[in-house]
Amino acid sequence: MNKRLLAAFLTALLLLSGCSQPLMSPATSNEETATTDTSEAKTDAGTTNAKQTTYPTDDLNLPRVAVELVKAVDGDTISVMFEGKKENVRMLLVDTPETSHPKLGVQPFGPEAKAFTKELVEQADRLELEFDIGPNRDKYSRLLAYVYADGKMVQESLLEEGLARVAYIYPPNTRYVDKFDDLQRISRDKGLGIWSVENYAQEDGFHPEEQDDTNTNKNNNKNNNNDTAATQAPTEKSQPSKQACDIKGNINSKGEKIYHTPESPYYERTKQEQWFCSEEEAEQAGFRAPLK
Repeated sequence: MNKRLLAAFLTALLLLSGCSQPLMSPATSNEETATTDTSEAKTDAGTTNAKQTTYPTDDLNLPRVAVELVKAVDGDTISVMFEGKKENVRMLLVDTPETSHPKLGVQPFGPEAKAFTKELVEQADRLELEFDIGPNRDKYSRLLAYVYADGKMVQESLLEEGLARVAYIYPPNTRYVDKFDDLQRISRDKGLGIWSVENYAQEDGFHPEEQDDTNTNKNNNKNNNNDTAATQAPTEKSQPSKQACDIKGNINSKGEKIYHTPESPYYERTKQEQWFCSEEEAEQAGFRAPLK
């Protein structure tokens, strides 16, 4: 009798322990689900943070006009058939070096910019123009537009390659100027194209003479450094302290005296020939601010 009771007791214990085991599974499943949801939320947050530098103009989907290409005139100008007439189109908000200017002739990186634009527009299956809200013609009767080759804006591509600078900003035709400024900053920081030559691309245009001056100055500086090292120790006078006087005065090959404050986008690339402690001091010395 006792043996039967003992056997029954042990059987009951086994059944209870077996039944109690699955009770933990739902809790474990819930924890795993919560962990998965948290991981997915973190992933979504990371993806959102990765999408930086968005612009109000990114999703405008504005109307464009399809045109037929006649030829590429320059890096920033093309000729097209528009409304049954041959028209020259000047690309808004950018400027590329010249290739056939009657006075300026061929400028450094001009042929590269023209070849780049030529390839984009000639290879495109679809060429389109987008107009801004202001005047759609300039004083030379050229159309002013954003040019798209197979959906990609040519102005953006030129800026990304360092073959154009942001210029001719005349409101209200400034729809993409913020994005263009950022693209220019990136290519300038990388030293691409026109930004590979110090002081070549400036606020008032291109300065081909800077390319020759840069090479000449490098050679002269090298020789001067060798002579100085052989005859005397360097003095602090050759590099004034910038703690109090940080405005750079530069004289270009045309003899123009231009000063640059630390806020100027060309400050880091400007070779100082004289330091000033204030803009007033620079102006009294005959220097002017950069043209905008």
